[in-house]
Amino acid sequence: MHILMIAPEPFFEPRGTPFSEFHRIRALTDLGHTVDLITYPFGQTVSMAGMRVFRCMKPPLVDHVKIGPSIAKLPLDVALTITAFRRAFTQRYDAVHSHEEGGLIGVLLAALLRVPHLYDMHSSLPQQLSNFAFTRSPLVKRVFEWIERIMIRRSRVVIVICPTLEDTAREIDPTARVVLIENAPGSVEESGSGDDGARMRAQYDFAPGTPVVLYTGTFEAYQGLDLLFESMAIVKAARPDARLLLAGGKPAQVERAKADARAAGIAEVTVFAGERPAGEIPAYLRMSDVLVSPRSKGTNTPLKIYQYLRSGKPVVATRLLTHTQVLSDETAILTDATPAGFADGILAALNDPPRAAMVGRNARDLADTKYSYDAYLDRTRRAYAAMVDTTGEIRAIADGKGAA
Repeated sequence: MHILMIAPEPFFEPRGTPFSEFHRIRALTDLGHTVDLITYPFGQTVSMAGMRVFRCMKPPLVDHVKIGPSIAKLPLDVALTITAFRRAFTQRYDAVHSHEEGGLIGVLLAALLRVPHLYDMHSSLPQQLSNFAFTRSPLVKRVFEWIERIMIRRSRVVIVICPTLEDTAREIDPTARVVLIENAPGSVEESGSGDDGARMRAQYDFAPGTPVVLYTGTFEAYQGLDLLFESMAIVKAARPDARLLLAGGKPAQVERAKADARAAGIAEVTVFAGERPAGEIPAYLRMSDVLVSPRSKGTNTPLKIYQYLRSGKPVVATRLLTHTQVLSDETAILTDATPAGFADGILAALNDPPRAAMVGRNARDLADTKYSYDAYLDRTRRAYAAMVDTTGEIRAIADGKGAA
């Protein structure tokens, strides 16, 4: 199939939804499809056989777009719509595949082109308003709810990235053809060796026996860095040899986080690597002893969790739905979302090597079975089979009960 894909994000940037889009496109091209991607005028250049990228015009005074809802997205989405319509009526497409709020554009285009539409649901738009503290206006929330209903009800198939989003989609439309495809592929590049980890330790002057606690990802408020810093103050008192390494964050966010670390009394044991290329992250994982996800808000599973699982290192995460829909006590050290609870989890991973090794092995086994690339590819195949199926077998295919 020749697919018109609409992605209202910077492509490519090393953050959640652009990663998801990259891997969705990679899977589609591996399955033999071709993709014309309509996206924002920002982001790194990515080349992939079977993909062409078309960037919309940059609106005046808009030089970047932050994660989550923002005023800057309004003119960008208008420009995105113009570019999508221009491409749609100058090239023949077999389907429209839209991400996030781009689904509203996609539903309209697909109807005009008389082709099926697939909505790639990475989050609940109304929930984003509260997660990012964008607005408290009931009217704005109702508008977002209305948009979400349209995108789900007018799409042939809805892809969701976690079970809670599947519940959300089915609450809106119990007959929706929903396919769950977790963001399992993780980083763009995960090749390398243990030597990479050793070199990375030397780069940061970590002695061979220094325990390293690693956080990777964005520095948005919902990630729980405040909880992590308060927890690390407790860890520091018990294990002064431990070091906290954070790979992520824009420069301004890193400066604010450094001030927070000083206020928590952990500046001397905390290292900020800044935002790193995706290809470097596996080396950071290999150099570390404990991987942490202190997320305190939201329900979507953090993208990093799947990469953490594949590393075979012990994962410490808050015992919240955002984690527990993937992780269990067998595959991670789950804790209360409190400084004392999270600190206990980190110390357990550092001070109880047999337990740490066991959860690390279990995590890797889970990744190798349920969250392998083959499983991801099969789910993508099923989603597209469901989109074009007209025989009444769609429900069985989408639910994994039929052959694709």
